[in-house]
Amino acid sequence: MTDHPVISPKKLIEVALPLDAINVACTREKSIRHGHPSTLHLWWARRPLAAARAVIFSQLVNDPEDLWRCQNPGQEPNAQVKGHWTKARARLFKIIEDLVLWENTTNEVVLEKAREEIRESWLEVCELNKNHPQAKELFDPKKMPGLHDPFAGGGAIPLEAQRLGLEAYASDLNPVAVLINKAMIEIPPKFAGQVPVSFTQRHQVTEGKKGNQKSKSAKGPMLPELSDAASLREHYPGAKGMAEDVRYYGKWMRDEAFQRIGHLYPPIEITPEMVDERPDLEPYRGKKLTVIAWLWARTVKSPNPAFSHVDVPLASTFILSSKPGKEAWVEPVLYNPPRKRGTSTDEAESLANASGYNAYRFTVKVGKPPAEAKAGTSAGTRKAFRCLMSDSPMDFEYLRAEGCAHRMGAKLMAIVAEGDRRRVYLSPTSEQERIAESAQPTWKPETPIPEKALSIRVPLYGMKTHGDLFTSRQLVALSTFSDLVGEARERIRADALAAGLADDNQPLDTGGTGAQAYAEAVSVYLAFALSRMSNYSSTLCVWSSHPKDELAKQVFMRQALPMTWDFAETNPFSSAGGTLDTNLIYLGKCFANLPAHGLGKVRHADARSAVFPGRVISTDPPYYDNVGYADLSDYFYVWLRRSLRYVYSELLATIAVPKAEELIAAPYRQGGKEQAEAFFLDGMTRVMSNLAAVAHVSAPITIYYAFKQADTESDGTNSTGWETFLEAVLNSNLSLTGTWPMRTELTGNLKKTTNSLASSIILVCRPREKTAGTISRRQFIRELNATLPLALDAMTRESEELHSPVAPVDLSQAIIGPGMAVFSQYAAVLEADGTPMTVRTALQLINRFLAEDDFDADTQFCLHWFEQYGWETGKFGEADTLARAKGTSVEGVKQSGVLHASGGNVRLLKWAEYPSDWDPQADQRLPIWEVLHQLIRVFNTDGETGAAAVFAAVQSKAEAARQLAYRLYTLCERKNWSETARAYNEVVTSWSGIESAAA
Repeated sequence: MTDHPVISPKKLIEVALPLDAINVACTREKSIRHGHPSTLHLWWARRPLAAARAVIFSQLVNDPEDLWRCQNPGQEPNAQVKGHWTKARARLFKIIEDLVLWENTTNEVVLEKAREEIRESWLEVCELNKNHPQAKELFDPKKMPGLHDPFAGGGAIPLEAQRLGLEAYASDLNPVAVLINKAMIEIPPKFAGQVPVSFTQRHQVTEGKKGNQKSKSAKGPMLPELSDAASLREHYPGAKGMAEDVRYYGKWMRDEAFQRIGHLYPPIEITPEMVDERPDLEPYRGKKLTVIAWLWARTVKSPNPAFSHVDVPLASTFILSSKPGKEAWVEPVLYNPPRKRGTSTDEAESLANASGYNAYRFTVKVGKPPAEAKAGTSAGTRKAFRCLMSDSPMDFEYLRAEGCAHRMGAKLMAIVAEGDRRRVYLSPTSEQERIAESAQPTWKPETPIPEKALSIRVPLYGMKTHGDLFTSRQLVALSTFSDLVGEARERIRADALAAGLADDNQPLDTGGTGAQAYAEAVSVYLAFALSRMSNYSSTLCVWSSHPKDELAKQVFMRQALPMTWDFAETNPFSSAGGTLDTNLIYLGKCFANLPAHGLGKVRHADARSAVFPGRVISTDPPYYDNVGYADLSDYFYVWLRRSLRYVYSELLATIAVPKAEELIAAPYRQGGKEQAEAFFLDGMTRVMSNLAAVAHVSAPITIYYAFKQADTESDGTNSTGWETFLEAVLNSNLSLTGTWPMRTELTGNLKKTTNSLASSIILVCRPREKTAGTISRRQFIRELNATLPLALDAMTRESEELHSPVAPVDLSQAIIGPGMAVFSQYAAVLEADGTPMTVRTALQLINRFLAEDDFDADTQFCLHWFEQYGWETGKFGEADTLARAKGTSVEGVKQSGVLHASGGNVRLLKWAEYPSDWDPQADQRLPIWEVLHQLIRVFNTDGETGAAAVFAAVQSKAEAARQLAYRLYTLCERKNWSETARAYNEVVTSWSGIESAAA
């Protein structure tokens, strides 16, 4: 942006972060739903708000030490100054620790402290650059730069930028993502403080003296005293008034839909015959119960010629509920249908002959199910299913052929009804099945589903369009609700005019704020409620029989459209999850947590061309080939477009989501794996180059990269996606100034959280110096050897700067930062033949540093033997050769008490085999290996207190033991030795407690 030098102090994120607090908050947040912006609309791989807030804050706040050095060039700090840095960092850490807590998401006291620090840092930068030739343009004390996310996706980053007082700019190629961002940061500020326009429909304000006027509601509780328009606005701060209108008109939609299609969703009456067969239904005799869901099994024609006329079920399980004492399951009953008029079903079932039964029906049983019920008609993961009539196998090839030939149907298997604070499972009835099949949709989405897209399998079974993913009844319901969004929009406009909003006829999309724009804005959220409902209204929804989770699961339980064999068809008019009512509740709670202030600007644009010059950049790009966002979001787009195409005609102009330009590696689109990699590299390089050119010079660029366990290989943390992404960043003339591992995905429990790979790396980048030259491979390695030991020591040691050490599980990611900082500061690192070193080679050299040995000879032997054999047995000859190379002997290592050698075989002892009466003071041969594993043994049996006694006795070797634990954890993690890795990780993460107890 400028050719003149800028004084830009390092930001806090380039020096230190309270990682533990951030990671704990991120992990916890993933289990929070009520009030979380993620409940506005589903998006895949959304980053936690806690991570976004922490990153943005630390990206904009000056590091105290570097600020002082910029303010005092050429001076050396004294002890008092250094003490000030420490206190200042501790204060900033405390702000971050408070800021990331979910409870403080809307805490204005906490937020304002953060905003004030950001403003103060900006003023400091402006003061440092007041003599810059472009000071008025770049460093206006009254105008902080906004923040831009060119891959806005689910909107966490722009939302948190707005929450922290910045102008928020978001752009994305995907129309669904654009709508989500508009709903979060662009629309709410436009109508902040708006009194619900439905107010006059529900309330009458009595006349009287000020302070004596009261608002009465015919359909709700008394409101507080509301004397005038100002009082009303105070009662509806932020987006709360709009939230009230969304609930009100959403309820109108629901009631109106029931009048039109309620007959397709009848209750089920508990008849005396049903009670005779199931005595547990006695409390419901004669009652009509609301149906929660109809459970169906897909069917295909039997492959056995004798039963080719029978549509046999594909049921992955017959278990309906596994709640102890309240189990329920489906029992298939084979029978022969009546052979002559007047023959009852019971008689027909007794007419079995040598040819066997040739029909079946389902009945629901209660009580402990038989063992075979769990498997349904499945024949194992690879064998697919078996024919219920003949037991003939049906492999996946057969099922795909049946599906593509349009011979795959569905049969009602069970009905789930609302009981007295419980689910009631009932046998299917012909009447219920007939009503379901009577639905006649007048519209269905015909958009094609790509056959070779990432994680999409349904086209293989004949589901070629999005319309094929729904039953006829579901299509009728979703179409009806979609039509009602438009009708509601007209009602809202009329009520808005009556409430006094301007009749300017200016649409929302062109900046309107009057009655028409408001009606369109509310309809966006109504369309979101419908879109969310579609996630629970598809044949891809399965029924969960888990005791704590008896409900229909959403389509997108993961980032995929997987094939399902039995499915749950939910009732949109029940009180169960996934209905319009429940989604309106979620939306209402989400509104309360939206900032609804400041500027939010959202653009529909390809990241390669989306440019907001002079903005700070923080972004969460697509991760190579992890998620096919465009292909997946078509599922929602078809319903959003049907509901909102008259509101955002340009945004929703295309029949489907744009895909050709989507910046992911998709071989099926780009002609193969190599072409896909080249497409991603070229596109991401263009994006990063543009960002480097237009980003504001006062702050670094922060980029999220999501890691998977599969990205960690034997030679370090790398993968094709990671290398290609990193190469694109470095090709864009950006230099890394830091990397931070953050745990941004939900894990199952505490142990998994502690020992799983941090799911995101935050890259901190600045433009590379224009004068950057080249160095040789030898010089690069020399610089690594000088830099990485200091960085490693800082990362693994408790310090005031880092607040807490980086856990072993994250070390191989964290070390990338200082290593790649060396690599990326040069235009190129040249190999011996003069060719530039690849990113992969650089990563290997950086990761190799973690495996180098600087321990005593016995420990070096153990470390290398462990790398080859783990706890398994090896041959004496190999051990002898290795021991000699390390300057020790097998017998010597055995004498130290860590090795078993007998009969030509050698193995390392596990810590549980170490003697419990060990006395470190009397041990004449005490390698670091023995110290660490004795510590682990005692820690496992006696906790921190016991380990502290060992620590005190071996204090001179404790630091080396800690470093060894880091090395061993890294090794185990790469080899997938998870149980062993856990022990090393747990002792290191408890190290400060052990050390304190020892002191």
